[in-house]
Amino acid sequence: MKWFYKLLMAGLALGVISAFLLTGAGVFAYYHSISPNLPDVEELRKIQLQVPLRIYSKEGDLIAEFGEKRRSSVQFSDIPRSMVNAIIAAEDDDFFHHSGIDLRGLARAGLKLLMTGERQQGGSTITMQVARNFYLTRQKTYLRKIYEIFLALRIEQKLTKGEIFELYVNKIYLGQRAYGIAAAAKAYYGATLDQLTLAQTAMIAGLPKAPSSYNPLINPERALNRRNYVLGRMLTLQLISQAAYDKAMEKPVSAKKHTPEILAEAPYIAEMARAEMVKTHGDSAYTDGYHVYTTIQTREQTAANRALRQALNDYTDRHGYHGPIKHLDWQKLTDDELNNRLQTQRIADLQPAIVTQVDQQSVNVRTDEQASITLPWPGLQWAKAYQSVNRQGPAPENAADLLKTGDLIHIRNTANGWRLAQKPKVSGALTSLRSSDGAILALVGGYDYYTSQFNRVTQAMRQPGSGLKPFVYAAALAKDFTPASIINDAPVVFDDPSLEGAWRPKNYSGRFYGPTRLRVALTYSRNLVSVRLLKHMGIQDTVEYITKFGFSADKLSPNLSLALGNASVTPLQMARGYAVLSNGGYLVEPYFIERVDQGGKTVYRHDPFTACENDCPKPAPRAISAQNRFLMYSILQDVIRYGTATKAKKLGRKDIAGKTGTTNDQRDAWFNGFNGSIVTSVWVGFDDNSVLGRGEVGGRAALPAWIDYMQTALTDIEDQPPRMPEGITTVRIDAKTGLRASTATRQAMFEIFADDKLPDSPSDTPTDPIGTPVFNPPGTSTPPPDDELF
Repeated sequence: MKWFYKLLMAGLALGVISAFLLTGAGVFAYYHSISPNLPDVEELRKIQLQVPLRIYSKEGDLIAEFGEKRRSSVQFSDIPRSMVNAIIAAEDDDFFHHSGIDLRGLARAGLKLLMTGERQQGGSTITMQVARNFYLTRQKTYLRKIYEIFLALRIEQKLTKGEIFELYVNKIYLGQRAYGIAAAAKAYYGATLDQLTLAQTAMIAGLPKAPSSYNPLINPERALNRRNYVLGRMLTLQLISQAAYDKAMEKPVSAKKHTPEILAEAPYIAEMARAEMVKTHGDSAYTDGYHVYTTIQTREQTAANRALRQALNDYTDRHGYHGPIKHLDWQKLTDDELNNRLQTQRIADLQPAIVTQVDQQSVNVRTDEQASITLPWPGLQWAKAYQSVNRQGPAPENAADLLKTGDLIHIRNTANGWRLAQKPKVSGALTSLRSSDGAILALVGGYDYYTSQFNRVTQAMRQPGSGLKPFVYAAALAKDFTPASIINDAPVVFDDPSLEGAWRPKNYSGRFYGPTRLRVALTYSRNLVSVRLLKHMGIQDTVEYITKFGFSADKLSPNLSLALGNASVTPLQMARGYAVLSNGGYLVEPYFIERVDQGGKTVYRHDPFTACENDCPKPAPRAISAQNRFLMYSILQDVIRYGTATKAKKLGRKDIAGKTGTTNDQRDAWFNGFNGSIVTSVWVGFDDNSVLGRGEVGGRAALPAWIDYMQTALTDIEDQPPRMPEGITTVRIDAKTGLRASTATRQAMFEIFADDKLPDSPSDTPTDPIGTPVFNPPGTSTPPPDDELF
């Protein structure tokens, strides 16, 4: 019988060998039959994962992120060893030794299928998951599994283990819109991979199996069990010590929701950059990993945000308190319900709060962060009740006159402590350019982007008021006029059909000053001088000249009201126009994208036109002569020295110049100012064109924001007044006539002139109130200024 047993065993062995050979032959034959249809694994090296569009400041501070998937790719060499070990322990402990498939795992799955007829999850190596994630669907079929195995074998032949692991950890979805381990570290812990603790590392490593079920924000208990399993596997595989294991096991779940850390608050510029990228790249802008570096400078942008908001807050407070947002029966709400109600009222730097106690001259409030804050009387007593844009109620005598328990309000933290606040109804805009090439350094399109996405810097067409006068005066200097030309500041009536009959322009103050030099007229914004000047030059010629500053002719009024700023312009267009006066007379093109990177390489770099004569590759076109620009710069310096913007003297600089602007009924308030490097325009007004109220002129509503911003923007810029170009001569003149002074002149002064327009001597030229030939040095007597000037 022994021989029979031996024969039986030999036959069985031969059968098993034959079965294996036949199976192997079948697999080999099947592999060769489908091999031509398998994808080219080499393409994995070139794969472009979906990476969101990111917008940065010039310094590289994140401004915004756009795209459905949050992903930050990481190279294998940059992955901490603890993360590699945790993922290996959780997903594929034999990864660095197998050839792409786990034979034992596949055998177990096959045996389970034979015995129960049920498919068993498992048996997939990291390499097989890479094959599935990049090439195959999630549908569970036998054919897909075979393809997966063959692809895994081919991937192992073509790629290194490091390359395979890198593809895996950058592709996988880990919850919270995070794709890849680097994005998950940011999403759950607000950290980079090398900043994670062992417990946090194990938590992330446990997510690939079921990112929703093991999400620590949604299912912290299940996530904790999964993390502990991963730590246990790491201990079993001797990838961590017992001490490290014990310490990590003691850690609680520390994951919190983290959004991308915005370091530069510039949402209006972010939207501009997003729109530009979609315009040039289509929807792939959101997925192809573009990094857009803007011209925005974080320090300047922060200062711009603060300055404009402060100006709008100050305007709002001057006109009275509109009352609480609403009243809540807050004690019936749970903490979560109350916090949710409060959080929906967050606006810019205004913090929502619920009034919990009202005392005689203080109020206690609770914020959405459950902090208890006391508003002292100095932070409350300003709040006279708003009645109209020009009228407020009596001053409150105690806190109960203003608020009661349960009122939902806004508060604001100031240098003087906490203060009752309110959302401004008024709007505003601030934009700042590097005048040499038009780079936008800061841009604020409104009080709060998330309340209103309307970008007033680029989209609000407003009347510039007296802010347009410098361009009219520049046109005059290009003709026969000089800073010393005399024009009569006296009443006048024009019968102009385009102005609907008789038009009687007047100065803001209602006063008249008689014969006035152009320098003085612009310094104090005399309306009647501007109107007479425009009439004398001719409207069409003046409009044509003003377009040299970048304005559209069809947006400039074709009648005499143009002299008072009847036009439609945006704050960005105003900044561009004033840049000509700042940079030496050149028209530059504003831009906001400096470069675009992709995959660590620069794929686009902006090449701007630059204000220069001949020593730069792309000279900007000259708009006005160097002499005209110097004369205008000098006159606009006087606006700050003696005129409508004397508040700006607090900056203590000699190189700043600018012009206020206010429109009829104070509907728009402006200040446009500059030095030789930076030009900044500020506008304040209502979106519906309502009046701002009495006294709300450019020097009051807009100038303070300009001053606050420029205090920061000019910090590192040398105070350097403009250099006098060739073709300019200083002449001693008679302040009354604008002619050359004689030995008998009582009010002599110095003025600057273009060499081809030097003044005549008193004996040669008769005095004429509209055509003769100034500079008003410190100490010179001048007429009293208007309160503001249109």
